[in-house]
Amino acid sequence: MALHLSRLSASSCWRVAQGSCGALRAWSQRCATGRICRLPGTAGTVHSRELGHGPTARGGPRLGAGLTAALSGLAGLAAAVAFGHVERAEMVPKSTGARSLEPERPEEQDELAGRCSCFMASPVTDLRELQARPGDMKTKMELLIMETQAQVCQALAQVDGGASFSVDRWERKEGGGGISCVLQDGRVFEKAGVSVSVVHGNLSEEASKQMRSRGKMLKTEDGKLPFCAMGVSSVIHPKNPHAPTIHFNYRYFEVEEADGNKQWWFGGGCDLTPTYLNLDDAVHFHRTLKEACDQHGPDLYPRFKKWCDDYFFIAHRGERRGIGGIFFDDLDSPSKEEVFRFVQSCAQAIVPSYIPLVKKHCDDSFTPQEKLWQQLRRGRYVEFNLLYDRGTKFGLFTPGSRIESILMSLPLTARWEYMHSPSENSKEAEILEVLRHPRDWVH
Repeated sequence: MALHLSRLSASSCWRVAQGSCGALRAWSQRCATGRICRLPGTAGTVHSRELGHGPTARGGPRLGAGLTAALSGLAGLAAAVAFGHVERAEMVPKSTGARSLEPERPEEQDELAGRCSCFMASPVTDLRELQARPGDMKTKMELLIMETQAQVCQALAQVDGGASFSVDRWERKEGGGGISCVLQDGRVFEKAGVSVSVVHGNLSEEASKQMRSRGKMLKTEDGKLPFCAMGVSSVIHPKNPHAPTIHFNYRYFEVEEADGNKQWWFGGGCDLTPTYLNLDDAVHFHRTLKEACDQHGPDLYPRFKKWCDDYFFIAHRGERRGIGGIFFDDLDSPSKEEVFRFVQSCAQAIVPSYIPLVKKHCDDSFTPQEKLWQQLRRGRYVEFNLLYDRGTKFGLFTPGSRIESILMSLPLTARWEYMHSPSENSKEAEILEVLRHPRDWVH
C-alpha cells in the first residue's frame, strides 16, 4: 500500500490546479518524482556532498526554540511554529565562503514576476526588492514559502471541491507582514490554514532575555539587535475521523550583530496526527519524509524523527500529540545553500506525503462513536498547543500579536469528557498505545 500511495503522490493529486503558471506546475511535477528539485529560476547546481549533523558546538547551548518562539510572537504567527527544544541541529562542517550577489537579468526578472503571479497573493516583500537581490537567501526563502503556500492551498482546494480559501493579508507596524489563507466548513476539511510571515525589525527585550538565558550572546548596539524572520506554517483538520490532521512549518532567521556579523539558521518540521491508526498511512507518511531527508544524509531522518517524537509530548497525559514526523531547529551548517536545499526538499514532500491520505479517506464511512473519538483527540491537540507550544504561549503574551493567526492552528470543534477511557483492545486503545510508545515506521 505504501508503494501504491507513492505512485498516487506523483499523479493528479500533486499536479494541482495551478492555472497557467507553467514554471510552478512543471517544478511540482519534477519534484513529485522524488529527485532533488530546485525552484524555477534558482541558479546553481545541486551538490552531491552528503549532509550530516553533530553535537552542539562553539561554546554552549544555542537558543534554537526560544528565539524562534520569540520571533514568531513578534510576527503574530506563533501558531505557525512548533519550537520546544534548545538542542541545535547541525549538518557537518560549516562553509565559510560567500558569493557576491549579482544583479538579475531582465529575463530573470520576468521569470520571477511570473512565478509570483502563481502565489495566493503578491509576496510580502515588494517585487522590485526581490528582483534587486535574486541571490540573497531572504529572497530564495520568501519565494519558497510563498510557492509552498500556493501548492498546498491549491491541492487542498482541489480535494475539497467545495469551500475556497479566504486570503487575509496583514502588516506588522514594526516591519514586514504576512498572508493567512484559511478554508473553513468545506466538504472535506473542517478547517485548513496555511500562513506565511516575513517580518523584520529589532529584537524585543524579551527575546534578548531568552537568548541570554540559553547561552547565546550577540553583540548589540544601544540594546538593539536587527533581525529578519520568515516562514510558512499550516495545520489542516479534515472532517472525516479516518483522515488525519497534519501540521508543518519551515522557517529562516537572520540576526545582525553590532559589528555587522550575521548569524542565520533554519528550522521546521512536519508531523501527522491521525484519530485512528492506519499502518499503511503511517508508513507512507514517514517514508516520504525519510526519502526527502535521505537526499541530504542518511542520519537526518532518524535524528529529526526522534526530535519530533520528543517535542510533541503532552506531559500531563503521558502521550504524544500524534505519530510524529520530523522536527529540527537552529540548522546552520554546512552552508546556507545546502541547508536551504534540505529545507526545500522537506517542503516539496508535504503534498505527496499527505494529500494521498486525505483522498483515500475523505469519503470513508464512520460511526457517531468514531466522530466522538475524533473530537476527544482534537481536545488533546488543543491542550498541547495552548499548554506546551512555546510559540503559541509567547505570542499570546506578547502585546500587539495577531491573535487570529496565533489560534489558526486550533480546530473548529473539540470535546472533553470526564474520565473517558477507551475499551481494551479497541481501535481507540490501539492508537493510544502508539501515542504512548512511538514506533519506527520505515524499518
